[in-house]
Parts: sequence; C-alpha cells; structure tokens
Amino acid sequence: MSWRQPLSLQARQVLVASLGLVAFLALAGYALDRAFLETAKGNLRERMRSYALAFADSDFARDGTFIPPYDLPDPRFERPGSGLYAEVVFPNGHWDSPSSIGPLLPEGRVLKAQEEVFEGPLPITEISGAKGEAYRYGRGLIWSLEGGKTAEFAYTVYIFEDTTALSRQVEVFRQELWRYLGGAGIILLLLQTVILRWSLLPLRRVIHELKRVQRGAASRMSERHPRELEPLAESINAFIESERENLDRQRNTLADLAHSLKTPLAVLRARVDSDASEAELREEVITQVGRMSDLVSYQLSRAARSGHALFAAPIAIEPHAEQIVRGLEKVYTAKGVLCEFDLADGVQFYGEPGDLQELLGNLLENAFKWARSRVLLTVHVGETAAGRRPGLVIAVDDDGPGIPEDKVALVLQRGVRGDERVQGHGIGLSIVQDLVKGYRGTLDVRRSEELGGARFEVVLPPGL
Repeated sequence: MSWRQPLSLQARQVLVASLGLVAFLALAGYALDRAFLETAKGNLRERMRSYALAFADSDFARDGTFIPPYDLPDPRFERPGSGLYAEVVFPNGHWDSPSSIGPLLPEGRVLKAQEEVFEGPLPITEISGAKGEAYRYGRGLIWSLEGGKTAEFAYTVYIFEDTTALSRQVEVFRQELWRYLGGAGIILLLLQTVILRWSLLPLRRVIHELKRVQRGAASRMSERHPRELEPLAESINAFIESERENLDRQRNTLADLAHSLKTPLAVLRARVDSDASEAELREEVITQVGRMSDLVSYQLSRAARSGHALFAAPIAIEPHAEQIVRGLEKVYTAKGVLCEFDLADGVQFYGEPGDLQELLGNLLENAFKWARSRVLLTVHVGETAAGRRPGLVIAVDDDGPGIPEDKVALVLQRGVRGDERVQGHGIGLSIVQDLVKGYRGTLDVRRSEELGGARFEVVLPPGL
C-alpha cells in the first residue's frame, strides 16, 4: 500500500496562510460592501428627505387641491419616467409629479404627523412596461388654514427613486473593491511566501549540513543556528559523536580483548615453566581460565553498551587488587617486585566489576613492567557531594625510570609504547584512559614523589 508523500513545511504554511488570507479578505470585502451599501442607502434617504421637505413648503387651494412648488427641487421630477417621482397623498385625493406619468407606483397611505418611513426596494412598473424596483420615503405632515385649527388635515409626501443609480454605485464600488482586495491579496501572498522561505532558511541549512555529514564532507553540524534549532543540532552532534565512539569501541574491542588475555596467558606460561606440582598447575589453570572467561564476557558486554551503569552496586576494591597482584607477582617473579597497598577502610568502587579489573590490571601491570623493586597502590575516597555517591582516587606509583612530561600524551595514545625495546602492545594505558573518560573522571601522569618513578592517578567524580 502506497501513501502519498506528506506536504512540506513550507507548502503547509503557504497553504494555511493562503486560506487564512482569503478568508480575511472575503470577510473584509463583505464588511466593506455592507458598510458602503448602508452608507449609500443612508445618503439616498437623506436626499429623498430633503426633497420631501421641499414639497412640504407647498400649499393647498381652498377647494383642497394641492399646489406644487413653482420650481421643483430636481428637474427629473418634470421628466416622465426619469426614475425620480413625487406623490402627495391627502384625504380627498393625491397629486403626482409629471415624472410619474407612465410608471405604475405603489399606493401610499396617509401617515401621522411627523411620521417617517423609508422602504424598499419596492416593485414598480417602468414607463416602458418593464419591471423595476424603487425606494420610497414618506413623511407625514399637517396643513391648516391660518387663524384656526378647524380646517387642518393630514397629508403625506412620498418620494420615489428607482434603484438604478444606487445599483450602479454599488456595482462600481464592488468592482473596485474586489480589484484592490485581489491585488492586495496577491501582494500579501507573495510577501508571505518570501517571509516563510526566509523563516525556513535555517531548516534548509540544517538539512544541507546533515547531507554534508552523510556524504562525509563534514564531521559534525555547525553551531550557528537559531535558538529554536540549537537543541536539534546539539542532539544530532551528540548522536554523531556517540555513533563514532561506538564504532571506535567496536574496532578496539578485539585489541582490548587480546591485551586483557595477555596477563592470564603469561601467568600460565610462568607456571608451566616453573617446578609447580601437577595439582598446583591444575588449580592455576582453572583460576586463569575462569579469569579469561570473565574477561571475554566483560569485553563483549563493554562493546555492546555505551558508558557505565549509572546505578551500579558498590564493589570492594581490595579483593580484586589482591587477585591481580598475585597473578602479576607470578609473571614477574624474576624481578622480585614488591607491591604495597595503602587502601582506606571500606573504600569501594561504584561501577562494573570488569571496569575495575581493567583499570587496576592495566595500571598495576604497567607499574610491574617498569618498576625496579617496588610498586605502591593507593586508594582513598575522593570528592564528596550531598546526595551523591562519593568520588574515588586510585593511584599507582613505581620506582622505575618514570615518564618525561613531553612524552605523557604520546604514551597514552593507543598502540604507542614508552620503550619499543620493552614487550607489549601499547594499548593498556589507552584502555585505562577510555574507562576513566566513561566515568567522567581524569587520568593524571607525573613523577612519583614517594618512589621516584611514575605515578598514575585516576580521579573519579561523585556519582549519581
């Protein structure tokens, strides 16, 4: 089943903005159209009212006939079928303007004094016989003879005007209105598109940088992004770095495993070459094979995971240190190296057992390899913080030749040995450095003040 590709962010925003703009312009156009129509009707009503008041100044003869003004307020009242008509309705008859000759207009009633009506559009018949419409304004008046109220009567002046002029005005206004609104809508839509493209430019830059990373043209995302995109770029960079670290860890797993197995194999070789009894040799083989099995399991699990467990159980350091030293003393029996412990009471390591074995094993093996006769292992509690597990300081000193300051960084590199004449693979200290980095700690290498050789000091910060 195939799904249509979703619209892009720019297309979505342009579509929503277009619909919103069209709706706004439609509502604005409707509101302006209604306002203009009401204004035009209001103007028409006022004009018709002025015409009616002009006829209100007329008089009646003694026989009750209406006497129109000599000069009508608009020449169209004199032209038949002109579209502007006047009618005066009184009790015993009515008067129609000359323009009313021909058209058929709605009959009107006599209104009360000062009563006003504005109606329409009402159906009429034009002078040509065609159907039409007209607005009607009526005003009720009172006529009376001078000097008395006995002869007064009510009459009404009606003014009619067909809808032709008003409809023409409205039509012209609507054409201009929608022409201007349409032009404004197009301009606003183009402006909105430009603004959206400019707003989405940082996203396109992120996509471009991501493609460069995918092609290998760049190693990571740049850090120059808007505030809203900074978390995204940081997450992508963190993911890239994590993947690279995982790849490096997988590449180094076999080398680390080979290096870890070197000490147990050396212990077995030393026991085979010694005069140990068969029972002692069998016991040693079982011990070292078990250790090698643990090392293989540890290296495989270390390759599969990333970093250390945040909530690992505490591990007593002394038993692991004693086991490692016993094995190293057998390997370096000919040198007669003596290892001393200076461990604080109850000091513990919060992490993986395999990490502790690798850490102590590589540091102590390096010290045994270079020491003349003495090695010192010092472990004590490090920095503490409220609500956190205490930090840890592990230091290994030897009385060997030491390491010059200008060669410390070189020695810590993977595959580099301090002295090419000394047997080894040059990855032990690199493993230590990787482990310490995983625990957010530091590895410091300097001259030992107590033994005169090298001092490797690992400082682990307080944990969660």
